[in-house]
Amino acid sequence: MKKQDLSQIITAFQTQFNTRPSDMFFSPGRVNLIGEHTDYNGGHVFPITLTLGTYGVARRRKDQLVRLYSLNFPELGVISFEISDTTKLPEHNWANFVKGVIKSLTELGYVIDYGFDLAIDGDIPIAAGLSSSASLELLIGVVIQRLFDFKIPRLQLVMAGHQAENDFIGVNTGLMDQFSVGFGAPNTAIFLDTNTLGYRLVPVILHDYEIIIMNTNKPRSLVTSKYNERVRETQQALQALQTELPIESLGDIDMTTFTSHQKLIKDPLLLKRARHAVSENQRTIKAVKQLAQGDLIEFGMLLNQSHASLRDDYDVTGIELDTLVTAAQEFPGVLGARMTGAGFGGCAIALVPKKSRARFEQQVGARFHQVVGYDASFYDVEIGPGAQWIGPVKD
Repeated sequence: MKKQDLSQIITAFQTQFNTRPSDMFFSPGRVNLIGEHTDYNGGHVFPITLTLGTYGVARRRKDQLVRLYSLNFPELGVISFEISDTTKLPEHNWANFVKGVIKSLTELGYVIDYGFDLAIDGDIPIAAGLSSSASLELLIGVVIQRLFDFKIPRLQLVMAGHQAENDFIGVNTGLMDQFSVGFGAPNTAIFLDTNTLGYRLVPVILHDYEIIIMNTNKPRSLVTSKYNERVRETQQALQALQTELPIESLGDIDMTTFTSHQKLIKDPLLLKRARHAVSENQRTIKAVKQLAQGDLIEFGMLLNQSHASLRDDYDVTGIELDTLVTAAQEFPGVLGARMTGAGFGGCAIALVPKKSRARFEQQVGARFHQVVGYDASFYDVEIGPGAQWIGPVKD
């Protein structure tokens, strides 16, 4: 779906709510180039925002009713609740994200005393690791900001989405997803220090190469996966290191310091988890430098090293992701490939020669189908803007 063609969602809004929307919105998905499972460990991340995303049309109401409709989940019909109702709906109901963001913004002091009608449609593959959740959270944030004429600093919108994800939905994610969706810009990646929230935009210049997203089409839920388990494991490893090191996160140390103190971590499993968090942070810092200098070969090598660490030390890949990434890495001319997102299924990325795109997708796809038994999907990456109001709905 393109921003210029929102007629389908506008029609759905009119059909479901018997009125016309006033405003149009867009919020992107994101893919992380490198820096995986570092955000909740105080490290660096390097995401880009996609032109895939979540679209919404909305209208403020004169009562306190919120009415929601998703073209992605038409079987749910219209979901309605009072603006003050913070009762959690059954798990996996997308309206929980709306409730969570409303609750977070209310706790920040914003008075949301009227309801609204909202219809959405997204073209991000659900549960693929491209941040469909953060995209929805920031969409809701900009909808509320516009409809109620709030002057909400962008970082507050980001924090409200993050709080909704952690406290209301119940997934202990770091801040990367919401931050990248909130602060993304075309043709740039965000080099973010999740410890300080300091960031800079880095131009993504790939010359004769392009980034291809490879989707395993194996859905997974962060709530039911081992994601929260990894958060606990790295926190336990950190606590062991803190008995001698004055650090607040694993992102505070380099590999030399880690290696000289790793004996403090008695559990071999926790040692592996911490080694990934520390080494991945260092790889990310180096990768940003190499990309800025135009050294795509070294950048690609770091992508490969990242996947190996996620596979061997963090154990978040699996046969689907490993099959895709190995096939991609073995394709002639590919500079690097790695899983991206939380893992346990979802997506991977590859740095592919533009001239080889069609052959790459055919050969890697065939290898994946041979091993796994079903098809992968492939997406060409365009780097777009962050969450935004598109404009008014014209009569």
